[in-house]
Amino acid sequence: MSLQDELTAAQRCLDDLVKSLGRLEKQVGHGLEIRRVKTDADHLRESLALLRETAPGATAPRPDLVTIPDTPYDTSLWTDADDEGLGSTRSRGRRAP
Repeated sequence: MSLQDELTAAQRCLDDLVKSLGRLEKQVGHGLEIRRVKTDADHLRESLALLRETAPGATAPRPDLVTIPDTPYDTSLWTDADDEGLGSTRSRGRRAP
């Protein structure tokens, strides 16, 4: 199996453990022991996530690139907009440029 397959299998096993702990908690109650085991399982989840991020060959999801054209924008897009540098054109305290 590849490294990614092994990490995925470990994640599945950990998910099954968390589900089993939830069922077990219903049977034994909310005592200190079950809380400790659930906390340990949470730490394992965090550790596995870190391992997955730092594993050789792990690739971070790359955001889709957006191409921005060099052509000027249509001026009708800005007819009702205020210039942030000058403030609102509808305010009473507007100064003439």
